[in-house]
Amino acid sequence: MQTAFQCKQFRVADSDCAMKVGTDSLLLGAWSPLPEQGPYLDIGTGSGLLALMIAQRSAAFVSAPQVDAIEIDPDAARQAQQNTLASPWSTRIRVLERNILTYPASADHAAVASCGGYSLFISNPPYFVESLASPDPKRQQARHSDSLPFTELLAVCAALASDTATFCLILPVTSAELLLAQAPSFGWHITLQQAVKATPAKDASRLLLQLSRQATAHRELEPLLIRDHRQDYSPEYRQLLRDFYLRF
Repeated sequence: MQTAFQCKQFRVADSDCAMKVGTDSLLLGAWSPLPEQGPYLDIGTGSGLLALMIAQRSAAFVSAPQVDAIEIDPDAARQAQQNTLASPWSTRIRVLERNILTYPASADHAAVASCGGYSLFISNPPYFVESLASPDPKRQQARHSDSLPFTELLAVCAALASDTATFCLILPVTSAELLLAQAPSFGWHITLQQAVKATPAKDASRLLLQLSRQATAHRELEPLLIRDHRQDYSPEYRQLLRDFYLRF
């Protein structure tokens, strides 16, 4: 059955994707600081949601950046292509059916490399470590870090990065701690983080992270609440997603 998520300026069909549109990607796409100069790279784009969100947010920049969106699964890549072609930013988003680990040596990357590399990486990466395998191989690939270990992700982004590049991710707290312990070995420095809590009474379930190629001051923002004590969406969450959620 065809499923789709309707945003204010675009629609995302995700029936052919192992991972459907979810809160994690919506948070990351709305939260990530965007450099005004591109190009950007969305790693593991799935339905194309993150690529579409950052294309929308950067549309008003003086020189609207190119957004490349890499996806290894053919069905998801095809659906991401359909979603981006139906959007207002079809000429700015390039969907690439590729393995990110072999992408640096590809002809598709050559032009980007000649311009100095990507200024932004954004990813909601596979994060389950040593956990029960999924019987669905596509879901296994999308969810488990053995398909894209953090060390390889950090290394390949370093190889593709400009001198001032940033890397934005969302991860469960324990997975984020693992990635942050590994990041300095690949020249990545934590510059911004914010914990995400489902409600005031619950512990943080996710960390929003910004890494940078340049070592700058590390800022830690107050936790972001998704819902308040009455189970209503919090004002902070509404503010963050107001340009995307129809209900906001």
